[in-house]
Amino acid sequence: MELRAYDGKSFEKFDYTEAAATGREFQDCIFTQCNFSGSNFSSSKFIDCTFAGCNLSLLKFDQSTLSNVTFKDCKILGVNFHECSTFLFSVSFDGCMLDFASFAGRKMPKTSFIKCSLKETSFMQAILTGSKFDQCDLSGTIFNRTDLSSCNLVTAYNYQIDPEINKLNKASFAEHGLAGLLFKYGIKVV
Repeated sequence: MELRAYDGKSFEKFDYTEAAATGREFQDCIFTQCNFSGSNFSSSKFIDCTFAGCNLSLLKFDQSTLSNVTFKDCKILGVNFHECSTFLFSVSFDGCMLDFASFAGRKMPKTSFIKCSLKETSFMQAILTGSKFDQCDLSGTIFNRTDLSSCNLVTAYNYQIDPEINKLNKASFAEHGLAGLLFKYGIKVV
């Protein structure tokens, strides 16, 4: 990776474990089965990029731009997305393991999370209006002063969301998820 700007390039089975590649620009790039575990991509730009089957665990995106970036079947453990640049931030996740990640304070309306594991992930003070959590495991996920207005959580499971401290206007939940909304009251739903 000698160059600093990449356009329309495909990276396949690239191993960049615990390496630094700060200040890079990637546009319309595809990363397939790459290992970026523990790497540092701070102050980089990813525009219209796709990560498929990659390991991005503990990757550093400090002050990086993620604009229209798709993650498919990726392992993304412990990544602090809240450290990314807020400018044009837009991401989507399909079949990803996002456990212990953080989206705290992130404005990300209409974000799609499909068949993802989001265990112990933080959405504290995030704005998720109109987002979709389709078949997602939200065990231990932190929703605190989070705007979940118009979100679809019908097929999400294992969540605990306090309606008194989160915005839930027009959010959709399935009947089986009521216990996750009433947990703090000690009510048993059968």
